[in-house]
Amino acid sequence: MTTLSNSVHLIGRLGMDPKFFEFDGGKMKATFSLATSDYYKDAKGERVQQTQWHNIVAWGKTAKIAADYLTKGKEIALEGKLTNRSYEDKEGNKKYITEVVANQILILDRKS
Repeated sequence: MTTLSNSVHLIGRLGMDPKFFEFDGGKMKATFSLATSDYYKDAKGERVQQTQWHNIVAWGKTAKIAADYLTKGKEIALEGKLTNRSYEDKEGNKKYITEVVANQILILDRKS
């Protein structure tokens, strides 16, 4: 069961066009946001939509695919793992961020 210890599967829509970076040595990175939505009924019986935003990072060939084929609003499915990191902002405050590192991306939108 160790392969399931840190596995994330999401289906959602891109909140922005991917930002693509190519580093010295050819290493590639793409970042974008993904919106997923859940629905539930409130106390009055009305349907309520709850949207969560996820920070996505892709590396290597997956980053290149994201940069070449993904655009804001496109529906995708992805598989990856959850990661946490920290950094210091300009004022010296420590900030924490949670990201999904995408291993595979599947475009769900039909071709136009």
